Amino acid sequence: MPNTLGKIKQLLDSHIGQNIQVVAQAGRKKTTTHSGKLAETFPAVFLVTLDQEEKLEQISFSYTDILTKNIDVEFGE
Repeated sequence: MPNTLGKIKQLLDSHIGQNIQVVAQAGRKKTTTHSGKLAETFPAVFLVTLDQEEKLEQISFSYTDILTKNIDVEFGE
């Protein structure tokens, strides 16, 4: 992953509309996995539209989460 917020946003901009999997830290030794499509990017956050089986419809993450390694992002096709 890139090491600046601007480069992280540029990377995500190039993947809008693609499948994405986000693994987030949920506490001590716990993680949650969210799968869906990268819907939109904003100046400080990006939005993921989740798959039908999850309760929430959309979830947002900040670019600093990626920078500080609080979340891991993997792109699908």
